[in-house]
Amino acid sequence: MIGSSRLAYAAVYPLMTAFNALPKAAFVPILVVWLGIGIGPAILTAFLISFFPITVNIATGLATLEPELEDVLRVLGAKRWDVLIKVGLPRSLPYFYGSLKVAITLAFVGTTVSEMTAANEGIGYLLISAGSSMQMGLAFAGLLVVGAMAMAMYELFSWVEKRTTAWAHRSSHSH
Repeated sequence: MIGSSRLAYAAVYPLMTAFNALPKAAFVPILVVWLGIGIGPAILTAFLISFFPITVNIATGLATLEPELEDVLRVLGAKRWDVLIKVGLPRSLPYFYGSLKVAITLAFVGTTVSEMTAANEGIGYLLISAGSSMQMGLAFAGLLVVGAMAMAMYELFSWVEKRTTAWAHRSSHSH
């Protein structure tokens, strides 16, 4: 909606920007009151951190659809929905994957911070426990695991991106 409507973009984008400026770690105590201690606040914190970059990039992808292309499709009988589904969304996939690869790493940050604040399990909890008992090796191992998981997810989405948007990338072969 944000990317395909100028009015929605003008109305919602400033609100999203303001929301993105809020420190997500500050939401953790509120989420704990609402959801209790555990995995719920961690998942929601990861979502809140990931939502903005993904939404902004998809909206940008949709908003940058050439007006001439849309006009030609309309002349050929395409409805607004057809243009969105058949052209807009596929052309936004590279934007989506680019933002997803950034967001997935941010999600690990959000989850870890949430677990450090309000959990009795998870790597964030392990980091706090290891730090308070001066087990620096365990703390570094926890950080290493978070980094490895983020790298693995990044690579997974890179692999999916290559298979679903090969048409949008320059070939590495010169002909």
